[in-house]
Amino acid sequence: MKYDIFLDSFRQFVADTPEEELQDDRKYVFLSDMHMGNGGGRDDLAINRHLVEDMLEHWYLPNGYYLILNGDIEDLNKFPLFAIRKAWKHLLELFDAFDRAGRLRKICGNHDLELMAQRDYPWEVRQGLMYRYGNNRIFVFHGHQASNLYVNYKRISSFLIRWVVKPLHIRNSGLSKNPRKRFAKERRIYQAARALGLVAITGHTHRPLFESLSKYDNVRFTLERLLDEFLDAENGRKEALQKEICLYRDELYRLANAKEKEKKTQSLYDDGPFLIPCLFNSGCATGKNGLNVLEITEGTIALMYWTSREHSHPYIEKEALESIAAGERSQRHTLHKARLASIFTRIELLGENSTPDCPER
Repeated sequence: MKYDIFLDSFRQFVADTPEEELQDDRKYVFLSDMHMGNGGGRDDLAINRHLVEDMLEHWYLPNGYYLILNGDIEDLNKFPLFAIRKAWKHLLELFDAFDRAGRLRKICGNHDLELMAQRDYPWEVRQGLMYRYGNNRIFVFHGHQASNLYVNYKRISSFLIRWVVKPLHIRNSGLSKNPRKRFAKERRIYQAARALGLVAITGHTHRPLFESLSKYDNVRFTLERLLDEFLDAENGRKEALQKEICLYRDELYRLANAKEKEKKTQSLYDDGPFLIPCLFNSGCATGKNGLNVLEITEGTIALMYWTSREHSHPYIEKEALESIAAGERSQRHTLHKARLASIFTRIELLGENSTPDCPER
């Protein structure tokens, strides 16, 4: 699919999406790709059942967060809805508690697309949600909209869902296992978000992204910074820095040598001199050691990682800006954070539509 075709589709998608105001006195958490199943061995969320329920029940709900579920929450590609409801009663009750407080927003993904036509579903399901932040925009959507199939058939998608997909139980195709195709979708969204001058918050690829940087990029840049710091450090500081450098070096080797199906893309999304911080991804809730979410609080966006207190991860502990005990048995790690004002300033001055009045050299 040519990029200009996708850009036209994306621009219309943005125009058709309902808007809300993002308020600094409210707190928001973005969670995607839970892939709830029937509770059995093929249920991808089963491994993190206690973790996701604990963080919602004992942290996000009592602390007044708005819960934005950004697609692929129920895995209807693999399981019937009644089986999911039976297996996840407590988690669905937590969703309902957010909804009763007026703090639930639910967006569909490609694995739960048929919920758009589910008559007895208890909550409103949307294709996307636009948050206005002053004169700026944060566009929240799952991300499957960047696929060729969706762009080509979006005009009749409502018809297909109601009269073909749901009655005939046709399962929507999942994300390709090919990392190059996943990267292509991310790059497509990055370019469109940059062209429109907005921030995109997605899921779908299961890869957490912050300010358009993959984990590989973040680790590499951090390692380079530590090496520069090591050169000028005093002897007492060098020993601690060397241990830290070895930790990031080992993590970088692990990412570079990962199996093909787990490999992290090692390229940036932009051929130009600047990487614009317009693409964020909340990752997924089905990780082996924990789960990622994005948070927005008091004008700051942050990438978080939740683990159980029993299963610590040395790299995460070292990488985190802050780690605290949260919930009844969970650990909450702040991996990255940035002020929204700083992000939008960089988009305005460095982005595709910027026209800064710079002095001549």
